[in-house]
Amino acid sequence: MGAIGFLSMPELDDHAKRIFDEDVEDGGYVMNVSKLWAYQPTTMIALFDLLRQASSPHGLDARQRTILVAACASAFGDSYCSLSWGVRLAAATDEATAAGVLLGDDSGLNTEERAMAGWARKLARAPNQTTEADVQRLRDAGISDSRIFAITAFVALRLAFAIVNDALGVPPDAEYRSNAPTAVLNAVTFGRPFQD
Repeated sequence: MGAIGFLSMPELDDHAKRIFDEDVEDGGYVMNVSKLWAYQPTTMIALFDLLRQASSPHGLDARQRTILVAACASAFGDSYCSLSWGVRLAAATDEATAAGVLLGDDSGLNTEERAMAGWARKLARAPNQTTEADVQRLRDAGISDSRIFAITAFVALRLAFAIVNDALGVPPDAEYRSNAPTAVLNAVTFGRPFQD
């Protein structure tokens, strides 16, 4: 039956099969995270619905969400999401900017995006050490309190997803070896390694 991370592959229900089919349609293969979440595919679907609820109605566009995930995942040390979202960020910006965000260099971003990336890293590293001054920096970058809450909820939910994947040993998809830009691959020197 095989294994995914530290667990054996679960039996697939109709929800899991649908997720697998969507993966193949979107990327040409079934992602390792989808294999793990086949244990509770409806939970993953609900989590992604929550992520959309937290971000979309509050003006967080696709580029901003990509920056937030790349920044928080790399600060958290999650190789899987760093590679996945680093590839997306390279497509939305360029290879150097994406690698920079993964390495903590936000010079390729605008003022608002730099503030968001910095906040995402603080949440990933030590959320109990944020200060009112940190929140004020977001306001000074033009981000409203309602968007600050939305950003925080979005990043926290992404971290919850990463914690499950990392704790249960899910390696990055081998496909990233060939489809991730070299600078993104070189920036991700942390977290779970590829599994041969």
